[in-house]
Amino acid sequence: MPQHSETRALPWTARQMFDLVADVAAYPTFLPWVAAARIRSVTDEGDHRLMLADLVVSFKVFRERFGSRVELREDPLRIDIEYLDGPFHHMRSNWAFSDTDHGCEIAFHVDFEFRNRLLQGAAGFFFYDAMQRIVRAFETRARAIYGGTGGATAR
Repeated sequence: MPQHSETRALPWTARQMFDLVADVAAYPTFLPWVAAARIRSVTDEGDHRLMLADLVVSFKVFRERFGSRVELREDPLRIDIEYLDGPFHHMRSNWAFSDTDHGCEIAFHVDFEFRNRLLQGAAGFFFYDAMQRIVRAFETRARAIYGGTGGATAR
């Protein structure tokens, strides 16, 4: 099953990046392949907020809707995403955000497996590039919203 982990140093605060990633409704405006987003609900669970959201992903002839359970944690700043329904056998991803002397560090991890073996095989060909493009799209969005050059370094 494809997995990707990436850590990046960015010139913005951990809070700014957390807020940007948590704004799921805005994904269609800047994330590649996200055609639509719908927030089903957001509830306060005491130590975190729980969001139920749907995304429509479109790539060439592939167009699928999938639902996710998104935990937004404030202390420490973290976003955990778990797949609910759609074309995957499973999908999990998480983001962790921490302030540094020169901005913040974000750590991103995703692993998934499609139900359809053909889609799973095709995903292997473009998965790494796609994950890098998605992380770069968040960086570009941060630059547009918060300003700065975004001199990030990947680790």
